[in-house]
Amino acid sequence: MSLKGKTAVVTGSTSGIGHAIALALAKDGCNIVVNGLGSEKDNEKPIAEIKKVGVRVAFDPANMLRHNQIAEMIAKAERDFGSVDILVNNAGVQHVAPVEEFPIEQWDTIIAINLTSSFHTVRAAVPGMKKRKWGRIINICSAHSLRASPFKCAYVSAKHGLAGFTKTVALELAEHGVTSNAISPGFVWTPLVEKQIPELAKSENITEDQAKRQVLSRQPTNQFVTVEQVAALAAFLASQAAASITGANYSIDGGWTAQ
Repeated sequence: MSLKGKTAVVTGSTSGIGHAIALALAKDGCNIVVNGLGSEKDNEKPIAEIKKVGVRVAFDPANMLRHNQIAEMIAKAERDFGSVDILVNNAGVQHVAPVEEFPIEQWDTIIAINLTSSFHTVRAAVPGMKKRKWGRIINICSAHSLRASPFKCAYVSAKHGLAGFTKTVALELAEHGVTSNAISPGFVWTPLVEKQIPELAKSENITEDQAKRQVLSRQPTNQFVTVEQVAALAAFLASQAAASITGANYSIDGGWTAQ
């Protein structure tokens, strides 16, 4: 599934799922624009790991709360690499609290990063994709795009919205050689999920061990999904083999949403 000569922008790709996806696409020959908080020096290790594959790599610190920075990231990638062929919207944040106690600023931040930033990246990248008649948009949703959980009102709302956005974009671009798909992982052991465990324990007055078991109880496999498994699915959706797949939302959740 060679992607040699293609360029991918992967938001939130300095760690976790995003980094695994960037690495998988690089191994398929894709040039990569890594995005994340902090400076290039701060993210030296994950950037170096992708560079070792032998593709061109650039770092862009665009803040997913700033639409002007997002637009400039896409424009700069097109200037420097010649195109943005693959766009992976992965950046995400989480906060856990009862709805009546949910901080307004946390709601605004989660909706902005987990949903609205994808609108801004897609809006900026689509003209070039349509012009070249080839493109792949992959939105990292969540099992929470299909199911709800208590204490996650903002996250669940954002992921449901992102799933709908994915379908709308797929219909608009269906005749332009551009696909738009979502991947909805269950619980993947990432820094984001690791942070949720103590938050869940506190909100439900249980131990962190009990919180971890509670989380895994939703997945019939009783195992966390791995970042490599999610990355492999993303690489497939970016390939020519997936050219007729668009508007889909792929669950990779150990059977959670089958229940």
